[in-house]
Amino acid sequence: MLQVLLCGGAVVTLSMGIRHGFGLWLQPITQEMGWTRESFALAIAIQNLSWGVLGIFVGMIADKLGAFKVLVGGAMLYALGLAGMALSPTTTWFALTAGVVIGAAQAGTTYAVIYGVLGRQIPVARRSWAMGVTAAAGSFGQFFMVPVEGGLIAQFGWSNALLLLAVIALLIAVLAFGLREPGFGANAGPRPLRDQTIGQALVEAWTNPSFVLLLAGYFVCGFQVMFIGVHMPSYLKDFNMAPQVASYSLALVGLFNIFGTYIAGNLGQKMPKRYLLSGIYGLRSVIIVAFLLAPLSPWSVYIFSAAMGFLWLSTVPLTNATIAQIFGVQHLSMLGGFVFCSHQVGSFLGVWLGGYLYDRNGNYDMVWYLAIALGIFAALVNLPVREQSLVRKPSLA
Repeated sequence: MLQVLLCGGAVVTLSMGIRHGFGLWLQPITQEMGWTRESFALAIAIQNLSWGVLGIFVGMIADKLGAFKVLVGGAMLYALGLAGMALSPTTTWFALTAGVVIGAAQAGTTYAVIYGVLGRQIPVARRSWAMGVTAAAGSFGQFFMVPVEGGLIAQFGWSNALLLLAVIALLIAVLAFGLREPGFGANAGPRPLRDQTIGQALVEAWTNPSFVLLLAGYFVCGFQVMFIGVHMPSYLKDFNMAPQVASYSLALVGLFNIFGTYIAGNLGQKMPKRYLLSGIYGLRSVIIVAFLLAPLSPWSVYIFSAAMGFLWLSTVPLTNATIAQIFGVQHLSMLGGFVFCSHQVGSFLGVWLGGYLYDRNGNYDMVWYLAIALGIFAALVNLPVREQSLVRKPSLA
């Protein structure tokens, strides 16, 4: 269990840490290349959509072949995509590399794949806790990697910084060796018969109202966190904030989310997860309202970042543990991929609408208001979720 937690946490630290810093590249790239904010935002939005859609199929592969092969392939794609970002001459190539390629890489190196390993290898009594630990590792990645990425840009320029990150991303392939599982691979012994086919699992999930409600809530999570994560640096720049304020604010999100996700995972073992999810989404809306009403200053930014950080990825262990609790772990990576696809559709809209509405209106006001309204919506739709394990017919048991 320790090996799985350490290697899984380190993979998520690198993969999520790199992606959380992409907002730092918005202004350097658009200013040097003469592109609009919308063009950059569209590429990152495509990345999130690619991650979500391809994550479904990557989850199917990981459930069948194990996480190891998927992680190695994902690490190689990550390096390729980062190098492509650095060398893209046009917005089309940038959208292909930063969008499609890195999105595919993230699908193979983040939560759906790692949580599949945790679900299979961690006892159910510790599962929510273990998922919280891994989500906290992703938060530590943001806390650690965002200042590193800001420093790389300042010291080497944005293009060389991306090439250096490409080399760092290859470490994921090394860490994948610690996530090889019994029952997968050429030398594995015979595996137990599958209780459900993929088709049966999909029908079961999509006809379950709780699965659909979790999808809706996770959509809102993606919209909020990716809008803030990508556009916050430029939002602050528009108000003449020093660049380091943005770097520190994103780092604070990561720092406080370490505690938030760990606590959420622990509480998920003791309290109904639907109530925790509802509270998280409702509190996000309250915090955004307070941030917009307060006078803008570095300290108000830091307080907002710390508060949002505490709630940032707290939904991840709770949502995935709920899916495992309801449907079991046999198709956990695939079902987690579907729910995460909803998250990424929300991410696409949050990132793209941020750039689109800014270019049209000259400010981010409308997107902030949408984030508030959607948080209230998500708080409501999580309340009816039923967390009890399904009792299947004998043919599917």
